[in-house]
Amino acid sequence: MSRVCELTGKGPMTGNNVSHANNKTRRRFLPNLNEVTLQSETLGRGVKLRISAHALRSVDHRGGLDAFLAKAKDSDLSANALKIKKEIAKAAASA
Repeated sequence: MSRVCELTGKGPMTGNNVSHANNKTRRRFLPNLNEVTLQSETLGRGVKLRISAHALRSVDHRGGLDAFLAKAKDSDLSANALKIKKEIAKAAASA
């Protein structure tokens, strides 16, 4: 399983560990990923996603999963999140 947020596309970054003697060794900065179940009001069920803590705050700020996915770019979303976005759009159109 890759260490990439399913909603924002945030992934690992690289940098240096810098010692007191100013020695530099390469390291990775990993995103803070959490397995969460978000409720979709349109679908009427929970959706399990692996997202970063920052994305979870963004979902709350935008007013839920449905509103977040409506504004999200397709290029940032994972295949699973893109499928959910299409399901929500289809359910909203038929309602």
